[in-house]
Amino acid sequence: MGDQQQLEEMLPFLSLTSRPDVRATALQYLLGVTASKNSAEFFLKNKVFIEKILSLTEDSEASIAKDSYLCLINLTAYGKFCKVLLEDYDPVPKFVHTVTNSESEFADSACMVLSNITREESGAEKVLDSLVKGDVGLAKVVEVFCQEGYNKKGKQLHYIGPMLSNLTQLREARQFILDRDRCVVQRLLPFTQYQGSVIRRGGIVGALKNCCFETAHHEWLLSDDVDILPFLMLPLAGPEEIAEDEMEQLPDELQYLGDDKQREEEPNIRQMLLETLLQLCATKRGRKTLRDKHIYYILRELHTWESQPGLKQAVENVVQILISDEPEDVDDLNEVQIPEGVQKQLDQLQREEQQ
Repeated sequence: MGDQQQLEEMLPFLSLTSRPDVRATALQYLLGVTASKNSAEFFLKNKVFIEKILSLTEDSEASIAKDSYLCLINLTAYGKFCKVLLEDYDPVPKFVHTVTNSESEFADSACMVLSNITREESGAEKVLDSLVKGDVGLAKVVEVFCQEGYNKKGKQLHYIGPMLSNLTQLREARQFILDRDRCVVQRLLPFTQYQGSVIRRGGIVGALKNCCFETAHHEWLLSDDVDILPFLMLPLAGPEEIAEDEMEQLPDELQYLGDDKQREEEPNIRQMLLETLLQLCATKRGRKTLRDKHIYYILRELHTWESQPGLKQAVENVVQILISDEPEDVDDLNEVQIPEGVQKQLDQLQREEQQ
């Protein structure tokens, strides 16, 4: 990290009134500092630099504003910094307006900052509260995310996906996405197969996984009104040939996928998809639907293809529930004898929901 005296000498140059070339040089040096290990500690002890960085995000020189955002992206990787930033400076309304401004050059950068800020639950609460109380709500953020080409400067806004995933740590955000009158979840489902960005794809799969903690909505999610299952299964399906009699038992969307069908390439996303299926198995209606749709055939092929031991086990956990016997009158899986590995997974999911 840079010498503290050197950094303090730069303060006068980090002003909107200083010469642009001098301002840019000073900020580039500061950007290098933010990328160094434990840099957040320095800024938390010298908050005047935080104020300077925030003010320079409004700089008329685009390169300077860009570097200011990059400083914030680096620093918001640290939870302690996020907490101070939110409590002392309340920058969320500004960042949300930047994201939803279709003419903003810095919408992607603001997206990344918000994604970082919302990783911890306390940050997610602050951002959601700002969205609820502000003039730009969560509905607008979802609309911007779903509208291709919304930003006229070519910014892709992929990091809204992880931000939505982070916000769905909170029940209020999950209830918003699952509101049956808003049709939000239906708009998000196609992004489980969005090939243009693993960030966007993973963010939405994470949000859906979190929403499936709301077991009261399982029947609706699996019904024709939403039909979530094909959107979870298609990324897990491959090009393998399945016997004709088995193929005909699958949902139409999962039949005859072709020799060029590619599975989800990102292991973390495959993991989240399998965890979502496991969560849907928490209710009797969910287990029955997954059995009736015969998704076992796709999971069987996935298990054969999967090379990572942890993910093979995740497949087995879902399959064991689907093929296990259970009393007809039992709706709570806690009352059913479940293999130990599966029980551990369900217990973990339950703990995450309670947190």
